[in-house]
Amino acid sequence: MKLYICQINTIIGNLEYNKKKILDGYKKGAELGVDLVVFPELALVGYPPLDLVEKKEFREAVAKAANEIASQTNDTGLIFGTITADDDNIGTDVFNSAVLCYDGKIKFVQPKSLIPNYDVFDEMRYFDAAAAVEVFEFKGEKLGISVCEDIWNDADYWHIRRYNFDPVEKQVDEGATLLINISASPYSYGKREGRRQMLEAISAHVELPLVYVCCTGAQTELVFDGASMCFGSNGCLVKIAKPFDEDYFIFDTEEKKKTMSVVERSFEEEVYNALVYGLKDYCSKLGFNKVLVGLSGGIDSALVTVIAVEAMGRENVNVVLMPSKYSSGGSVKDSEKLIDRLGISSNNISIQPVVDVTLEQLKKSFGEQTKSITEENIQARVRGLYLMAFSNQNNSLLLTTGNKSELAVGYCTLYGDMCGGLAVIADLYKTDIYKISNYINRDDEIIPQEIIDKAPSAELKHNQKDQDSLPEYELLDKILRMYLEQNKEIIEITKIIGNADVVAQTLEMVDRNEFKRKQAAPALRVSNKAFGYGRRYPIVQGWR
Repeated sequence: MKLYICQINTIIGNLEYNKKKILDGYKKGAELGVDLVVFPELALVGYPPLDLVEKKEFREAVAKAANEIASQTNDTGLIFGTITADDDNIGTDVFNSAVLCYDGKIKFVQPKSLIPNYDVFDEMRYFDAAAAVEVFEFKGEKLGISVCEDIWNDADYWHIRRYNFDPVEKQVDEGATLLINISASPYSYGKREGRRQMLEAISAHVELPLVYVCCTGAQTELVFDGASMCFGSNGCLVKIAKPFDEDYFIFDTEEKKKTMSVVERSFEEEVYNALVYGLKDYCSKLGFNKVLVGLSGGIDSALVTVIAVEAMGRENVNVVLMPSKYSSGGSVKDSEKLIDRLGISSNNISIQPVVDVTLEQLKKSFGEQTKSITEENIQARVRGLYLMAFSNQNNSLLLTTGNKSELAVGYCTLYGDMCGGLAVIADLYKTDIYKISNYINRDDEIIPQEIIDKAPSAELKHNQKDQDSLPEYELLDKILRMYLEQNKEIIEITKIIGNADVVAQTLEMVDRNEFKRKQAAPALRVSNKAFGYGRRYPIVQGWR
């Protein structure tokens, strides 16, 4: 059987746009003479649709669009993901389904069986599980069609399983001759290689061709890398789609020759590409053509600016320098060097006059002595005021420049440097920032070496350094990785770190600053546990 794989980038809720994508891909596949055209999970509605599925009018519009797509099919089969609804009044009555159409009608529907409810997945809130798992005979093949999570529970591959049922195993037992999994699997570094290993193991074990079709694009903080994969009946990876892009190609189930061995590049290359892709698609879907960055002379804002130029083009990136009396001459000079190298527009406007007036006005209430932290935060908030003014004036999306280490311990100012519409590097630890900056400079010094080499500083008071308030970043990030991503607690972490006081202080800072993260801009997700949608902790709690 010949299949046309359509790895598309959808817009959540834009049914007409997504329907056209599906029909255009289907018509192309039919013209190429394939037997079956396959699209990703929820291709018609976009993933994740969240509370949109609770709207009756939306569900009815989806059903209408699905039938309109089916009406335009001929004897070439079409599989795409959509929501389907039932009226038995038990559960949500809504399913995350794969539908198979041909000859003008929807011929078969296979709802998702395993409904994930962890990390960024919240599908139990919206979807019921399939009542049955079946195979469907089409053009001499028995198709085992599954939806995303359904294939992530193989007993031979996973030592610890989330579910006691394996839908794919049941399809194999019922005589499936071809496995097709439609997916919307969010990106995190290392996951693509993990997918390959798991799917390869399944295909090799059951000795069947396996087609895995994933969506691509960015949906707010979630980045979908695509990289759809096709395996021969011997378990060899025969075809793989482009990462971080739409792609279309033909796969013949008779193909068995291994063509790919490396599916994932270095951490630095992959994550840089993911962030560029995520920013570009976020702006495109929201209708922003220009972005704005507050450039401080530090490595974080420098990296965000480079990513912005790569994503949007230099003509669409503007930076603002906002020095104060505490800003070093080097910071301004280093920023100007980066501006020159990137060829971007800039503004330089001092915050000091506004800070001075603000402090003078507050003396009436504060007296002569203003706390240091109050003065520091006033500076950050004046910068936020300036940046939002430039954003409004030029219709530019303001990008925040805080990293994961800072956001974790609250080393950031609400309504100051946290202002913005997208947190580009908020899922990168400070040590990751240095790795990716050095990767960017691998062939040519784009980010001035002075920016990379200087000691990190917020420059909100004389001779300030980040390490005046925080542990060294190597140690801090090691603690944070264990706490945030491995769910280790103080006793476990202390056994590894060996300094109970530092561990306790760090974890206390993380917990105490949950209220800031609840108000932060959405962060592009590149790890397996990012702040935002996939991490939910109480602001008020007494665990520690």
